[in-house]
Amino acid sequence: AVKQNRGFITVASEVGGGTTFSVYFPRHVGQIEKERAKLLPKTALPGKEVILVVEDEPGILKVTVRVLEAQGYAVLGAASPEEAIRLAEERGGRIDLLVSDVVMPGMNGRDLAKRLLSQYPHLKTLFMSGFTADVIAHRGVLDEGVKFIQKPFSIAALANMVRQALDSAAK
Repeated sequence: AVKQNRGFITVASEVGGGTTFSVYFPRHVGQIEKERAKLLPKTALPGKEVILVVEDEPGILKVTVRVLEAQGYAVLGAASPEEAIRLAEERGGRIDLLVSDVVMPGMNGRDLAKRLLSQYPHLKTLFMSGFTADVIAHRGVLDEGVKFIQKPFSIAALANMVRQALDSAAK
């Protein structure tokens, strides 16, 4: 994969000190927006809804927020369930969809959704996890029939699942 992208790898090893692999790729200079547009799915319609994304992994949160904003959604990003609750209370306006990690410190995604449903009765949910849906369901964290996407996911998969969740009947 590195060679296919005109990159290279160096290895430095020291007895008793470990080994370091450095991977280098050429810098991309060009029209970023055109490339980004190619990555966005053609099947998912752009949205105008408000989405609350809750993810305790900063990198995944940042990417998910960016992808959804590029799709036209208004996105609120929260790094914890407590921050999500605070953002929802401060918002005052509508929130159409909760996209939440299932397993997080302090409160799981299902309990967060239940709490937010009292404030936003028409809130729809899409759960995400690195665990498979059957593992999560077996632990009793996800109810049968809820919208779920497994991490890692592609831009197209996320955009399509968000659209499906928004267009589905309220859960």
